[in-house]
Amino acid sequence: MSMRSTLLVAAALVLATSAAAETPGLGHSVKEADLALWDISISPDGAGLPPGSGTAAQGKTVYEQKCELCHGKEASGGRNAKLVSTTERTVTNYVPHATTLFDFTRRAMPWQQPKTLTADETYAVTAYILALAKIIGENDVMNAQTLPKVQMPNRDGFVSKYPEKR
Repeated sequence: MSMRSTLLVAAALVLATSAAAETPGLGHSVKEADLALWDISISPDGAGLPPGSGTAAQGKTVYEQKCELCHGKEASGGRNAKLVSTTERTVTNYVPHATTLFDFTRRAMPWQQPKTLTADETYAVTAYILALAKIIGENDVMNAQTLPKVQMPNRDGFVSKYPEKR
């Protein structure tokens, strides 16, 4: 390698090193408050459940307006899956924790506008579905204290991929 080539390589390395030390000027550091908006996970013990509450009667109204088109009358199946059944595997007889039903509903429903249900609407729809499946009473109130206490039919039969998080 010639002296000139060596100097060019050295100069390129110096320039690359100084350029790498600078930030590209995009975005900004993520703050904990910003992350909290995305961290909406609900654990089986209810950690992460938002304030709010709902009953099956309130949930029936929300369900009829925002869920029935896809999941059918009284969650019996429509264009999409049944939510309640005594003979087929559904969310109500498969998932081990009622908080899972709440978490999925809050994140993904209604499918055409996910994350648009309020906490109260989500508690109410969850209560409605659980009451249809006769897991809770029709007058039971679901909230951050009561929902984790619901005993799902498959609570002890579910095999978790992450048993340490049960």
